[in-house]
Amino acid sequence: MKRLKIKQILASEQAGEKFKVGGWVRSARMSQTVGFIDLTDGSSIAGLQIVLDSETNGFDMLKDIHTGCSVLAEGTLIESPGKGQKYELKADKITLLGEADPETYPIQKKKHTLEFLRQKAHLRVRTNTFSAVFRLRSHLSQGIHDFFRRKGFFYIHAPIITTSDCEGAGQMFQVSAPSEKEFFGRPAYLTVSGQLEAELMALGLSEVYTFGPTFRAENSNTPRHLSEFWMVEPEMAFYDLTDNMDLAEEFLKALLEYMLENDLEDLEFMERWYQKGLLEQLRNIIEKPFERMNYTEAIDYLQKSGKDFEFPTEWGHDIQTEHERYLTEEKIGVPVIIYDYPASIKPFYMRLNDDGKTVAAMDVLLPRIGEIIGGSQREERLDVLSRRIRKLGLDEEAFNWYLDTRRFGTVVHSGFGLGLERTLLFLSGMANIRDVIPFPRTPGNAEF
Repeated sequence: MKRLKIKQILASEQAGEKFKVGGWVRSARMSQTVGFIDLTDGSSIAGLQIVLDSETNGFDMLKDIHTGCSVLAEGTLIESPGKGQKYELKADKITLLGEADPETYPIQKKKHTLEFLRQKAHLRVRTNTFSAVFRLRSHLSQGIHDFFRRKGFFYIHAPIITTSDCEGAGQMFQVSAPSEKEFFGRPAYLTVSGQLEAELMALGLSEVYTFGPTFRAENSNTPRHLSEFWMVEPEMAFYDLTDNMDLAEEFLKALLEYMLENDLEDLEFMERWYQKGLLEQLRNIIEKPFERMNYTEAIDYLQKSGKDFEFPTEWGHDIQTEHERYLTEEKIGVPVIIYDYPASIKPFYMRLNDDGKTVAAMDVLLPRIGEIIGGSQREERLDVLSRRIRKLGLDEEAFNWYLDTRRFGTVVHSGFGLGLERTLLFLSGMANIRDVIPFPRTPGNAEF
């Protein structure tokens, strides 16, 4: 007898075939002669109704089967005479694998708040909402690899342990060992980005990408920040800023297309319960070109908007989420790419423009979320890069290995970073970033 997932069973539409399926009970009801179990195994938003009668081996155990229990069912797929499902499994045998006390099991078949479920992160995946979110996360990750594989990029692994501060912001976790001597011979940290290492690899393999966890020791407890989060960071030799922006737009559109093709069921569920109009918004983003404007033009739009923004909109200040949402949702109405930011608010590795005031940086902004991608053309000129490092007070000797790539065979190159969790916030319609990662790490919180 085949053991299949519920999604496979329902997709097979092979009425009359015998199947074996395991899962967790969403609900169970019974009478003296018949019983019904709504079973889920996490493979899809749809469950499978298991029908038992007095001839079913194990029917007498139904009284001990409650929400949260795990069971194994064997039987025949039949067309369902009832409403709500096309097929159901008429059970020949039911086996109770794991009990769940109905008095103490916290995830009952009722609506729970997201705040409550956040406190039960070890069990929340069994709910419709979080099983959908984490299937979306899985498909999104697969879509990322699929895009770069098709483009001919090489997947590389950047180290988790680093001795350099890529962003220059000092928000790094120092790694220490119970010894007076530094374990790595020098101070070491959890990485905030794999970009610098990716640059090294791109300047030999031409087109590469990293995809892994990054860490930031920022004492922020907002719904948009995590201490541990996943980043996708492509780096490309011979790409200038325009090439970089073109790839970022192509990448985002391809991801949305991939999700619509491969996980429409969960997107429809999230649209129904969390973000009205989600599918139409995704399709509009795919179909329409992104608007592009330089930073100075964006500041001009903001200053002439007549809006009472919380943060200043003078030239030289960073563009905040409220500004990003105004541009994408009210002023322009489509995703926006802003480029050529003031050098004073950007890291040392971004290429200095000829005006001496701006760098070849770019951000991609989406409605509802704001910045979804940040990137730049990297500074390939040894003398300019060295001056930038010294001006920012960084240790030039510590970046000697990085400067070698400018000493020997330097080329124009670019890259960007996309945050997986922020992208998933946009796709799912969820409001809190803690709800799109299985086990969130935030200041004061590292459960499990």
